[in-house]
Parts: sequence; C-alpha cells; structure tokens
Amino acid sequence: MVDTDNNSSPVRDFFRGKDIFITGGTGFLGMALIEKLLRVFPDVGTIYVLVRPKKGKEVSARIEELTKNRVYDKLKELRGENIFQKLVAVAGDVAEDNLGLSPADRNLLTQNVSIVFHSAATLDFNVDLKSAISINLLGTQRVVQLCKDISHLKALVHVSSAYVNSNRKGGAKEIVYPVPENAEKVINVAAGLSDEVLLELTPALLNDHPNTYTFTKALAEHEVVNAINQVPSVIVRPSIITCAWKEPVPGWINSKNGPSGFIMGAAKGVVRRLPANKKLIYDYIPVDIVINELIVAAWHVGTIRPHTTPVYHCTSSTTNPFQWSAVEHKIKENLHKYPLKSAVWYPTVKFLPSLLLFRISAIFVHFIPAYILDTITRIVGGRPILVRLHTNVDKSLGQLAPFIFNDWRFDNSQTKDLQKTLSGQDKDMFNLDISKLDWEDYFVDMIKGIRMYLNNEHPRTLPAAKRKDSILMVLNLLTQALVFGFIWWIGSVALGTPMTKCSWIVVISYIIFSFL
Repeated sequence: MVDTDNNSSPVRDFFRGKDIFITGGTGFLGMALIEKLLRVFPDVGTIYVLVRPKKGKEVSARIEELTKNRVYDKLKELRGENIFQKLVAVAGDVAEDNLGLSPADRNLLTQNVSIVFHSAATLDFNVDLKSAISINLLGTQRVVQLCKDISHLKALVHVSSAYVNSNRKGGAKEIVYPVPENAEKVINVAAGLSDEVLLELTPALLNDHPNTYTFTKALAEHEVVNAINQVPSVIVRPSIITCAWKEPVPGWINSKNGPSGFIMGAAKGVVRRLPANKKLIYDYIPVDIVINELIVAAWHVGTIRPHTTPVYHCTSSTTNPFQWSAVEHKIKENLHKYPLKSAVWYPTVKFLPSLLLFRISAIFVHFIPAYILDTITRIVGGRPILVRLHTNVDKSLGQLAPFIFNDWRFDNSQTKDLQKTLSGQDKDMFNLDISKLDWEDYFVDMIKGIRMYLNNEHPRTLPAAKRKDSILMVLNLLTQALVFGFIWWIGSVALGTPMTKCSWIVVISYIIFSFL
C-alpha cells in the first residue's frame, strides 16, 4: 500500500540509525553510494567499508584519501567534514577466505550491521577463470556466509549485471536463469587444475557465455538466491554504468569503462574511430539512478521480507532506448566546445559498424600516428604510451565485440513497479525513472564531466584549451595536405603516372580515408 503523504519518507525512516557494510566501496559505484548515503541519511549509523590493505598504507588512510574525491564536494558543503566520521575502514579482501577479516572485525560486523551492499567484483572481461571465480563467485559466497552470521540483517543487496544473461540474444527478463554448470563443480575443477589446463578447458565450462565475467556473475546470483531462507536479499542488475545524470552533480564520472573511455580518448585526439553501429540500441544507465535503485531495493526487501529474491534490471533499453546516431553530432560539436588542454591532436571521431572496418581504419588513423608520436616522445625523453594503448584496445575488442555489435533490450517491468511503491519525498529523492532523460544533453554533460573529473581540467583552463584546439586544427589540416600531396607526388613522379590520374588517386584516397 502506497503512502500518499507528500512529506513522508519511508526510505529515510528505514535507514535511520542502521549500520551498513559495503564491499567495493572504493570503486566508482561504491564511492557514489557512500556519497548519497551520507548526504541523504545524515542520521545513518556507521558505514563499514571493506578496504583491501596495501603495502605501506593503512586502510584508514585509504578511506581518508577516498574522501578527497570531488564526488564528495557537495556533501562537504552540506554536512561538513565531520560527516566522514561515520565511515570506518575494515581491512579485508573478497578474494580471501573469510573476506580476509580479523576475528574482531568479523564480530564487529555481525553484531552491528543491518544492511549489506555487495558491489565488489572484477570487471575485466579478459581475466582468467580462476581469478574470476575467486573474486566474483567465491567472494559472493563469503559475503553470503557473513550475512548468515549477522544477528539483525535486514537486507543484502547484491550488485550483479544485466549482462549476466548476454548469452540470451532475445533479451532477458528480471529472473534468475539456470546456469550451465554447478558452482561447486566449477570451483573444484578450477582449484584442481593447473593454469594451463584450466585455460584450455575454460571455453567448455563457459558454454555459451562470452567471457569469465558474465559466467561467474551468473553463478554468483545463484549463491544469493539459494540463501534466501537465511538471508533477505535482492539482486540489482545495472547495464553499463555511466556518468551522473543529476546527483551529486551532472557529469560526475570516475570510470573509463563504457562510452566515457572512448570519448576521453577522442577528446585527447588519440582515438579517432569508434567501433559501434549507430542504429543499434545500447544500454547505458547513469550512476545516480543505479545508486537510487540500490537504496530503494534495500528498503523494499528490508520492509517486506520476500520469500524469494527479487531481481531488478537497472537499465534503459526498454524505457528510453539509446542509439549513437542520436548524439553523434553533439559529440563532434562539443569535443571542440569543451576541448582538453592536454589533447595531443585535433579531436575527431567517426563510428564504424564492424570490427573489420575499425581494425583496417586503425592501422592508418591510430597505429601509424601512434608510432610516429611515440618515436618523437622517446627522442624528447618522454614516456611513449600510444602504441601500447591502441594495442590493448585491439586485444580487448574480441571480448567486447558481442556487446558492441548487438541490440540490447532488458525488460525492467519490476523496476517500474518498484518506482510505484515510492511515496512522498522518496519519489524525488530516489527517482528510478529515466524516461525523461535527454540523451543529447546527457552526453554534453558527460563530455564536460570527462574533462573535469577524468582529466582534472578546471573550467578556467577552457580558454587556453580552445586556443590549443585551434592550433591543432591548423596542424591537422596541414598534415592532411602533406599526406595527400605525398600521394600525388608518388603517383606523378615516382610511378610516372600522368597528373590527371594522380588527381583522381588523391580524390579516391581522400574518400577511402574519410570512410575509414
């Protein structure tokens, strides 16, 4: 039953005074989650954050370093620096037995925590199966076991991915689908084989899953579902998480995954072609919508105590479908409206609808310039990175191809129903509806956010960046003129081709280069 009191906030009431445990708190999603919890729930209890120890650095120092991120600027203005006293670092690692917790810390968590957000995972599509099992599957098992021991647990929120069902080409619903292998069998097989033998056996174990990430995340969902009698739980499946739509500020980003990485490379002038079919539907979701859904899902499960684990797709493809064709012109325009002072060449970007075309084009517009610029960098005593960057991109494309060149349509009916349960202030504070998101405006904010948060370029550097952009444009035109002049010279002088034919060679070359 929905409360119609516009001043009520059942979600805030639910979180008041409760202690929370977060895995993955130092990542993109975790940072945004901590920010919203502290900003909207100033009367929340302690927020325990699992932090992996690093040599020579205490976990408390890592938390202090985390709070310096600009995502917390608005929070500091609103609540002051003292709000961070609610953050407590707990040394541990999801890849270790018992989460790497000391007996004292485990007892602290089991006696005090009410809500658990499990977002720690390896997102590397190329990671070997043993590592993916250790972090994604066994890590989830360890979190579930901890939850079983928690005295007053209200909700475990497991962050999965819409792409755990990327093997279902017709689209996926908000249910937990069967998996091709039993989790314990996979764990035992991986533990009992050498790395070389396991690598050979991996394709057979994955069955129709495209990589170890989706496979182990799918298995991990079953670990959560199977424990529902002891652990009240919910699974939230975001698609590709992108910059903030509204909160804490439009455009905030701390991740180079997804479109932000490509656009950052384009803004630098080093990525000039993108492998993407402009007519396909891609599923991107702003980070602040994901955070809202995690919080609302915790409240919902903690309130109704379901007998089965609810599953929610935090996605856009069936509510507000995105196509690159809708924003292509805005990207090209705004790469020069908000250029980078650190750009190495004049930004321009074209979309190519197949991996073959992209790789052919990359030879001319990525690798050849990269070798030239890296050579110059070595001569002046710098650190060459461009060839390595493009080589890594090329290696990853084989794994990314199933995600780049497929239409994605994730049903999110249950998320829409969840939105309807919100009442009073909660509808505004924890909005789950992205139907009103304007993709053109959103990508403008993304470009500005990439400039500010990923490249650390303050708006006051914009005039200098625009002057450099103008210089790079002239250099780019001169370079093109030299290239086509060289082609003309080769044809007319070196090969003895008549000038008229050479002109046609130049025109045809220009058309080919423009297409590629």
